Amino acid sequence: MLAGFKKFIMQGNVVDLAVGVVIGAAFGALVSQFTASFIDPLIKAITGGGTTGGTFTINEQVFDYGAFINAIITFVLTAAAVYFVVVVPMNALKDRRAKGGETETEPTNEEKMVSLLEQIARK
Repeated sequence: MLAGFKKFIMQGNVVDLAVGVVIGAAFGALVSQFTASFIDPLIKAITGGGTTGGTFTINEQVFDYGAFINAIITFVLTAAAVYFVVVVPMNALKDRRAKGGETETEPTNEEKMVSLLEQIARK
């Protein structure tokens, strides 16, 4: 039972997924902080500055459209980064593999054992 779990954990897909989640979370935090530190103050400065920049009030209710614009910019930057850092290279790799055909892989231990047993059986 533990051997199966160890095999599952050591598969490349699980490790790649874990790395992807950690890096994705860190990148999301980086983009969020960039927009909060630079884009949000820029929006507030363009729309009047001070505490009321990027907002308007109706019947004493404050609408913070600057935060909404900030969220849109955060989403677009994150989506663009994922596209150019993950999707484009993966598509290029897929195309390269399709053009070159399948590459030979080294046989697994089971395949080696079957081959040896077949050779022994022939003798």
